[in-house]
Amino acid sequence: MTARMLDAIRSSLVSLRMRRALEELDAIVRQLERGQLGAIEAIHNLLTAEAARREDRRVAMALKTCRLAPIKTLEGFDFSFQPSLDRDRIMALAELDFIRRHETVHLLGPPGTGKSHLACALGIRAVKAGKRVYRTTLVELVESLAQAAREGRLVSKLRFYARISLLIVDEIGYLPVSEGGANLFFQLVSARYEKAAMILTSNRGFGEWGEVFGDPVVATALLDRLLHHAVVIPIEGSSYRLRQHSDLMPEHVRTNATIIPPAPKPQKGATMTDN
Repeated sequence: MTARMLDAIRSSLVSLRMRRALEELDAIVRQLERGQLGAIEAIHNLLTAEAARREDRRVAMALKTCRLAPIKTLEGFDFSFQPSLDRDRIMALAELDFIRRHETVHLLGPPGTGKSHLACALGIRAVKAGKRVYRTTLVELVESLAQAAREGRLVSKLRFYARISLLIVDEIGYLPVSEGGANLFFQLVSARYEKAAMILTSNRGFGEWGEVFGDPVVATALLDRLLHHAVVIPIEGSSYRLRQHSDLMPEHVRTNATIIPPAPKPQKGATMTDN
């Protein structure tokens, strides 16, 4: 390959903004000259390197916009600290079939038991699989919807959230929901019902949702939809964050009671998914 041809290829790669291919070009040319690569292999390696760079960039941008920082992974989760948690069940969720089936995953447990970590880790798996993901806390979500309602943008805001393949709503029950928040959240859940997947994390049992949302009627309507196609995963145990200071915590905090989900109500023509 002549120097003139190499310069022309470099110029083309610059024009096409193929930065990684440009970086790899000289090394691939040397392999060609030594007979270590054929022409087709050289093209394949060049394009593969560029595709990998662009995929890394896509994932990095997606993780930033979907608010999954700091990065949490399933590989970094200490399953040995939470023996009540079925690792195989979590890894099955990581296959992301629940997104295709438009299911809601409920992660229930006391603070510090890994609910948010697992939710974010599953979200990252979804991002890498090309899914559109967004994470928010319940309080942030309700405030976002309330502001949109005040500004006459509620319909467009609901449409924005409805288009997301996987919506992660964290920290349900930690802080009180603002007045009218239950109705706004219900509108969002209704817009996504049987159309898109969700992951919800909460430190409160379903029987307490009337108190969480300040409206037992709306809470019942929410649960009717959120438990129809649902995967419920209770997590027992102590806080991972406080593991080094457990002796300083009150006894009732160290021995949190299990959050037991209610038995699913049989619905005509429908079954509860529990995989």
